[in-house]
Amino acid sequence: MIQLEHISKKFKKKTVLNDISYTFEAGKIYGIYGINGSGKTMLLRIISGLVFPTSGSIIINGKTLHKEISFPDHMGLIIENMELQPQLTAFENLEELNKINHYATTSDIQDALRKINLESNEKVKKFSLGMKQKLNIAQAIFETPQLLLLDEPTNALDTDTIGCLKAILEDLKKKKSCIIIATHDHQNITSLCDQILEMKEGNLYDKN
Repeated sequence: MIQLEHISKKFKKKTVLNDISYTFEAGKIYGIYGINGSGKTMLLRIISGLVFPTSGSIIINGKTLHKEISFPDHMGLIIENMELQPQLTAFENLEELNKINHYATTSDIQDALRKINLESNEKVKKFSLGMKQKLNIAQAIFETPQLLLLDEPTNALDTDTIGCLKAILEDLKKKKSCIIIATHDHQNITSLCDQILEMKEGNLYDKN
């Protein structure tokens, strides 16, 4: 469970997030839509622990972020400009990432690539934009995260791959993962999510 308590973020005189309080529950898929600059990516960055809020608290499974924990445990993440190693294959990229936590097995890595229908032995430098996005998804899910934060996950994906993504998210939902998707495209998340939220000028609105 992710509890946001009066989260605000300001840069000088600009308010990016305005006093947001909301609870994201385990075993649900949430979609946050809004135009570019509305604050949705910043909210994901703050939940991930990559950015500190100006004020407010983030409580993750009873532990306060930046006080009791530095980052959420067992988190998967896609946020803009993810770094991939072009000289390595898709499989080797995930092997390198796995050295951080050692949560996944070789089988887990292969399974993540299979689920998103990505060839594991081709070097990333030869990848199309869509293939790179598939690898972004694979790196976010291969450790079976308890918290999954996805910023514009359907970018550059074809219809078949969006179907694969939906199946992946449904499987993680059954395993009680909390999944939060941010996008500018309301239509793309309607079929993926249990709960739809709108981010507008730094304010979060429940649309259900």
